[in-house]
Amino acid sequence: YFSMYPGVWRHGDWIEITERGTAIIYGRSDSTINRGGVRMGTSEIYRAVLDVPEVVDALVVDLPRAGTDGWMPLFVVLREGEELTDELVARIRRRVREDCSPRHVPNEIRQIAAVPRTLSGKVLEVPVKRILSGTPAEQAASRESLANPEALDYFVDLAADERS
Repeated sequence: YFSMYPGVWRHGDWIEITERGTAIIYGRSDSTINRGGVRMGTSEIYRAVLDVPEVVDALVVDLPRAGTDGWMPLFVVLREGEELTDELVARIRRRVREDCSPRHVPNEIRQIAAVPRTLSGKVLEVPVKRILSGTPAEQAASRESLANPEALDYFVDLAADERS
């Protein structure tokens, strides 16, 4: 927290100090997705995606890819008995386009069993992004600090598939 500005605590949230001296907290700076110059917090994307009745949880990351606007996969956990059909993918994409922005429509939507979370319930966006970028899982996240460490295995396997 002190490494960016010596002697100053950097908390990692985007905030705005208003003319009245109050603060508006927009969310985590490391959870902001910048697509084509349009910034959006992942919480806004989650709000749209979780409005789709079949979706119970989600995780989104945006990864740089040379020569492209990046790769923004959305990982969803569906209600028991539901499956990720082409029609459901189209509805999720439409919801993000309408509620967020066309630039934040995911490049790909994949069904997963569980979203990896810390013991306090925080979604592991940054560690998942690091794993998908090639960082070994043991360096990206401490499994002892996770509520569901097995949920990381999907992303470790996906990263290995992407490299091969």
